[in-house]
Amino acid sequence: MTNTELNTHQTTSTTPDTVLVTSGTGKTGHRVVERLTALGVPVRSGSRSGEVRFDWADESTWGPALAGADAAYVTYFPDLAAPGAVEAMRTFGELAGRHGVRRLVLLSGRGEPAAVLAEDALRESGADLTVVRAAFFAQNFSEGAMTEGVLAGEIPFPAGDTAEPWVDADDLADVVVKALTEDGHTGLIHELTGPQLLTLADVAAALSAATGRPVRYVPMSGAEYAGLLERYGLPQGEARWLAELFTTLLDGHNSSTTDGVKRVLGREPKAFADFARDAAAAGDWQG
Repeated sequence: MTNTELNTHQTTSTTPDTVLVTSGTGKTGHRVVERLTALGVPVRSGSRSGEVRFDWADESTWGPALAGADAAYVTYFPDLAAPGAVEAMRTFGELAGRHGVRRLVLLSGRGEPAAVLAEDALRESGADLTVVRAAFFAQNFSEGAMTEGVLAGEIPFPAGDTAEPWVDADDLADVVVKALTEDGHTGLIHELTGPQLLTLADVAAALSAATGRPVRYVPMSGAEYAGLLERYGLPQGEARWLAELFTTLLDGHNSSTTDGVKRVLGREPKAFADFARDAAAAGDWQG
């Protein structure tokens, strides 16, 4: 069953008793927590230092966080394509099964073959699994690593002139909540993008218009970007891995849009220019 078959199924509400959000303070996790809470769904918001401890680097925290939950939104750090992700998904899935967690929604990357292996490992748990494969988030420019670049007026990145369908994290969170609280999503892969393709030069122009300050894209090679990350303090191995991942994802094979958001939510996804306007109005770039 694929994403395109969703509208042929009647979706009914099967609100879970308790949902674990593995990264409840993350870019998408906190949005899912807020939405579930507004719906009256009990949430266990996992984090490395919060009340519900959850740390992908500390397997001893996984079981206690899963205890008492019957559904989970799974976001793996640093990336589902990272070394060790397959083993982590297999172990997490086994633990989820032992604790009676019946529904899993997994955040995955779009066009990442290594991430598909991790998806398959989690699927082995036998739980009702929904996979959400996302394009790059628009919020990377307002809440993520690229925020400082926007404030400084320069966005250095190894993307060349490749166009990407930047997706809004709020749209993604809405899809995740639907998958957690409604029937009809089990076994589906929802591939989510924004409504249009934009190069980083296009993104910079939209950010300039929204912020009222000049922002320009600075293209660089993967090796140059790895060196930049090292100067920011990342270990050499991690910096090189991230640079290689970004270079691979932005080689053009993801330069297409999907109707995943509309199929699940019944509306068009948010455009990048609208995201930038709203983020500027909210004061996200007043630093």
